[in-house]
Amino acid sequence: MSDRPVLFVTRKLPDAVETRATRDYDAKLNIDDSQYDAPALISNSAEADAILTCSTEKFTADIINQLSARVRAIATFSVGYEHIDIDAAKARGIIVTNTPDVLTSATADVAMLCLLGAARRQQESTALLRADQWGRWDATSLLGAHVTGKRLAILGMGRIGRAVAKRARAFDMEIHYSNRSRLAPELEQGALFYKNPDDMLPSAEFLSINCPSTPETHHFLNTDRISKLPDGAVVVNTARGDIIDDEALIAAAKSGKVSGVGLDVYEGEPAFNKGYLDLPNAFLLPHIGSATVDTRDAMGFRALDNLDAFFSGATAPDTLT
Repeated sequence: MSDRPVLFVTRKLPDAVETRATRDYDAKLNIDDSQYDAPALISNSAEADAILTCSTEKFTADIINQLSARVRAIATFSVGYEHIDIDAAKARGIIVTNTPDVLTSATADVAMLCLLGAARRQQESTALLRADQWGRWDATSLLGAHVTGKRLAILGMGRIGRAVAKRARAFDMEIHYSNRSRLAPELEQGALFYKNPDDMLPSAEFLSINCPSTPETHHFLNTDRISKLPDGAVVVNTARGDIIDDEALIAAAKSGKVSGVGLDVYEGEPAFNKGYLDLPNAFLLPHIGSATVDTRDAMGFRALDNLDAFFSGATAPDTLT
């Protein structure tokens, strides 16, 4: 019988990650990527010393309280950890880790993709080509929002927000930001800070949402705050969907108050407000911010690094509890 820790992996993960997991652990893999409900999560972890999960699995207090006493660690294959009740895990003596840093660049790339796609009316342009309706060139069709030299307001200036700012500076954009605390000058790099995000919105010709999902940020971008944006603003979200009030943003996109919407995340995903599909000025992606081979491998390796550290008796670098 192996003396390696037993690891329950809740989702199908990249081959390189699963290969390492099976090398170093008695890993119970989800080969066919079955969807586990609460009873299945509890039963499949009955013999596990640790769980490697994704943001799609909700470890509520009720589930955590029913986990086997053997479970000592939950490593999430994500930066966000709102799907895990941290307080319940802490009360049970279960450590929780996440995977920061490794998906910063890939997510920031997608934020710029959403920004440019929304600004330059990619959705409408591609639809025109696919419908074979591209006709004679004219000087007034498909006019988008110019990006270079414009003001980009970033809500949440953590690792990803700063990476977005770095990319935006290549377009000579003027960076404004709101964060829980002001950055040090070497991180701020001349960006203009607003303690109150509402004070930043009138400057937001482009708004990139990069803050965590918290009770305080739930539906942050609502009708009132949208009214504070300049007419014709472009709104981009690569953070979490519930930071936006969908109905308010859809109405603003229809009215022209917002000229373009670029989204990679949605409230309730994979279910989402289908009203976005009716917007010709919406550039929409299915949460692919971290979807590169290099990034997904790195996320899995980071999760396993954390578990390796824990089971060796060290403190996992990305411990949340």
